[in-house]
Order: sequence, then structure tokens, then C-alpha cells
Amino acid sequence: GTGSDGDSEELVLTPAQLIRSLEQAWLNEKFAPELLESKPEIIECVVEQLDHMEANLKRAKKGDLKVSVHRMEIERIRYVLSSYLRCRLVKIEKFFPHVLEKEKSRAEGEPSVLSPEEFAFAKEYMANTETYLKNVALKHMPPNLQKVALLKSVPKPNLDSFVFLRVLERQENILVEPETDEQREYTIDLEEGSQHLIRYKTIAPLVASGAVQLI
Repeated sequence: GTGSDGDSEELVLTPAQLIRSLEQAWLNEKFAPELLESKPEIIECVVEQLDHMEANLKRAKKGDLKVSVHRMEIERIRYVLSSYLRCRLVKIEKFFPHVLEKEKSRAEGEPSVLSPEEFAFAKEYMANTETYLKNVALKHMPPNLQKVALLKSVPKPNLDSFVFLRVLERQENILVEPETDEQREYTIDLEEGSQHLIRYKTIAPLVASGAVQLI
């Protein structure tokens, strides 16, 4: 293509690149304190890729050494995929009112944090939790406070927590907040390939853009 339709173009990945993007998404999700943008197109492609690999295995000769290697690779990809999705569900359960709030308030054309399935899951989880709390804990509170109580009673993701990262693309003038009150904030350059321990919210946009990889 000529590159005029940028969006659809970047999803034409080789199988190796596809698995690498899944692994990157998985590691970022595992180590980020908040729920990251959902990647439904990667999931979809990986599932197709797995089906394709399974079909190829069925056609292979029994006892072929390559078969056991491919079988291991399929198991590994399945593991990463299910671990990634489970990791996201755990965060949705942990932060559900905040996640839904964020989803409601996102601008048109802004990427969603939830896949349609996750959105349905979060809404149902919220409804069940509200029902449970109403029956057990909130029934003595006025209705207008019950809604507030839910948002307040569920912890927000801690964006101030520290994360390890590897820099994939060099970044200049990243604003870092000081650990102590004496110094004013200062900027640093992140060299490609370097590793750092940094407060998550400082580099959250770089995780989203793929410039850094959480490790």
C-alpha cells in the first residue's frame, strides 16, 4: 500500500511480530497499575493464528520432531493469551467503577479501555456488587449516597507506583517529579535500550504509545 490508510496498514503483522505484540501487551498489563487500552485486534489475530497452527499440526506426519516443537509453541502462546486476558479481568474486578467511569467519559474516537466483552463483564460485575452491597451493607444509607459509596469504597489504581521499564525508542525531555520536596521537577532523556525504575504516571503515555516496555 501507499500508506495513505495508516490505520488498517499497521495490523498486517507477520506471525512472529503478532506474537511479539501480544507478549508486549501482556507484560505491560502485568506490570502497569491501571487497566491499559484493550487490544481486540491483536487478540483476534492471535486466535486466528492459533487455529491456523492447529490445522497445520493436524496435517503433519506423526512422530515428526517439528510437531512437538510446534505443539510447545502453541501451548506457550495459549498460556500468554489466557494470562493476559485473566490479568485484565482481575484489574476490572478490582477497579470496576473507575474503569466504567473512564469508559463513559472517553471522547469520541479515543481508544477504549475495554473490549465489548470486558465492558459487558464490568457492567454485570458492577450490577452484582451493587445488589450485594444494597442487600448487605448499604441498605441503611440513603440512595443518593449509595452510588457515591461504591466509587469511594473501591480503590483507584495507584498511578504513583514505580515500574521497571526498557526503552524501545529514545525519548527526550521526559518530565520527572522529584522524590523529595526540595528539588523542582526535572527532565531526563531515556536512551534506547536503557532500563529505568520510574513512577508509572510519568511514563504512562509512553507505555500506551509503545515507546517503552514494562518489565
